[in-house]
Amino acid sequence: SKIGFFIIYDLAGYFFLLSFVLVFHALITYGSILSFFKLSPIIFFRKLREVLLFAFSTSSSSATMPLTLKTVKEKLGVDQSVASFCIPLGATINMDGTAIMQGIATVFIAQAYGVDLQITDYLMVILTATLASIGTAGVPGAGLIMLSIVMAQIGLPLEAIAVVAGIDRILDMARTSVNVAGDLMVTTLVGKSEGELNEEIYNTSRS
Repeated sequence: SKIGFFIIYDLAGYFFLLSFVLVFHALITYGSILSFFKLSPIIFFRKLREVLLFAFSTSSSSATMPLTLKTVKEKLGVDQSVASFCIPLGATINMDGTAIMQGIATVFIAQAYGVDLQITDYLMVILTATLASIGTAGVPGAGLIMLSIVMAQIGLPLEAIAVVAGIDRILDMARTSVNVAGDLMVTTLVGKSEGELNEEIYNTSRS
């Protein structure tokens, strides 16, 4: 009530901006890294359809882990020894989507409350969001809770989390998909670097 009804329009901007950045990060950033290592991003994402849909529906990288392990071994061709180490570790500390959300959400809330952020504040947001995402549990809604740590570092009121909480469920689903895609991408690259990637399986058209 203090911010006003027009916060709805601002929330729409926040929603679409975060959605765009998440898609951009998954397709462009991950795709570019795969291409650099001479792996086809088209084949990679085609084989991820099932696991990403599961991650999207559950909003939990931990719940998706069994399917993630199956996908990376059977469809991407990564050896068991690499997959069994990288996937559980990635589900715990590799939270790209969560870090992106925490950074954008913090800046959005600061603007909504009329708080001017200095360059040092932005740097603090980047650092804290990265560290907080590493400590975020792979369960639904955990990123929103960890957002309070980021906001506290730059003096934003914690009750402001309620502004974005109403639309966070859908965004949580999207960023979980990005997190899982990141786990699979890194595991594939580790497998290739260690000579534990069967590129014949990776390049097969079966998805």
